[in-house]
Amino acid sequence: MVLLRGKRKRHSTTAMRTSRRSSKAEVPSFLRQIIKETERMVAFFFKGTQGQDGGEEEEGEDEEESSAYLERPVLEKHLEEGSDRCGISYAVGSMQGWRSRMEDAHTCIPEMAADMSGWGYYAVYDGHAGNMVAEYCSRHLLDHILATGRIKAEDDPAEVKEGIREGFLNIDRHMHSLARSACWDCSGSTAAAVMFSPRRIYLINCGDSRVLLCRHGLVCFYTEDHKPCNPREKARIQNAGGSVTLQRVNGSLAVSRALGDFDFKEVAWRSQTEQLVSPEPEVFQLERSPADEFLVVACDGVWDAMDNEELCAFVRDRMQVTDDPREVCAQVIDLCLYKGSLDNISIIIIRLSGAPKVSPEALQREAALEQLIESKVADIYQELRSEDQGPDLLKVMKHLTSENIPGLPPGGGITSKRDCIIASYQKQVLKCKARKFTDISGPEDSC
Repeated sequence: MVLLRGKRKRHSTTAMRTSRRSSKAEVPSFLRQIIKETERMVAFFFKGTQGQDGGEEEEGEDEEESSAYLERPVLEKHLEEGSDRCGISYAVGSMQGWRSRMEDAHTCIPEMAADMSGWGYYAVYDGHAGNMVAEYCSRHLLDHILATGRIKAEDDPAEVKEGIREGFLNIDRHMHSLARSACWDCSGSTAAAVMFSPRRIYLINCGDSRVLLCRHGLVCFYTEDHKPCNPREKARIQNAGGSVTLQRVNGSLAVSRALGDFDFKEVAWRSQTEQLVSPEPEVFQLERSPADEFLVVACDGVWDAMDNEELCAFVRDRMQVTDDPREVCAQVIDLCLYKGSLDNISIIIIRLSGAPKVSPEALQREAALEQLIESKVADIYQELRSEDQGPDLLKVMKHLTSENIPGLPPGGGITSKRDCIIASYQKQVLKCKARKFTDISGPEDSC
């Protein structure tokens, strides 16, 4: 067994390409209007009750809560892909979104050690109240797991699961001591991860990030979120002297298991796993199958916007029309943003041997769908235009949602075709302008 020491690059891989999509590009009017509507919802949610009671303290609390969100989302995406020598490939994508700072982190290590061929590790860490714990875990959690000495090439499931559990507890104990002696923030982090061996998949969860496996085209398995209202979690919280209020631990924290969050781990008469917030992960094992298509590891910024079946169907559909896994991640991120996700968004998609491949039939269906959308946008544009100008894009979009459009991506619907809609709309605007230039002496409604 090779112990990996020191700082680990979060994105170590044998083959990797990286791309960034800049947020400095001009934002389409469609997106600007959606942003404006979402801003109003955010403002109402956090500030809508201000002034009703006249309480200065409550107003201060509302301002502090609303400061967690931006007036405009940060749209830049960080996209990467890589692969191992055994044919497993992956892509990872992340975006800050509406949050005032990026608190997610991730780890992608397709080859864990030289003497453990076929072993890989992928994880997403969703930080809260800061990013120190998430960043530290992204660099060191696997080291602590391997340091237990239980993860070996022989792949004893009981030993592997116990090694993962001990690794989580050990790094949390280590960070707790660091937090007492160094200038750490008060942050915590959920963790969702996948560990591969040549024969098995180990699915790991601590908090409300999630892992999902698609097999035979359907959701085969997904991890359970650790929420304070879950009966088992609630019982532990109450036994440690706490309460569940507003579906939160002591009315404050929305997850019942996490790394960090040491203010919730100071009950002296309780063990490490019996605190108000537990660092203990749940670990599940599955035998690998040729029918395994892909795994998704994602933070709740994804799951708040899409359920398991929607995401599984959408990813599977997109794999049949693009061979760039980064593009699939980008489309999922955009879809979650447009569906109203206000959180940081991070997702890892791990492509397995049974994954769908790009097919001519799927490409033809996609082309036919986009032609149909372009035609409908043109019809709606002409129907709604006034004498001197065309309709606003948002009006066109609202009309499109009421149309019966066959062949839309499952799990994504018309929202997932926003790029096609915007391009079709802009084509109509340009046609209108061109006609005005060529028909200056003609009727005013020539557009």
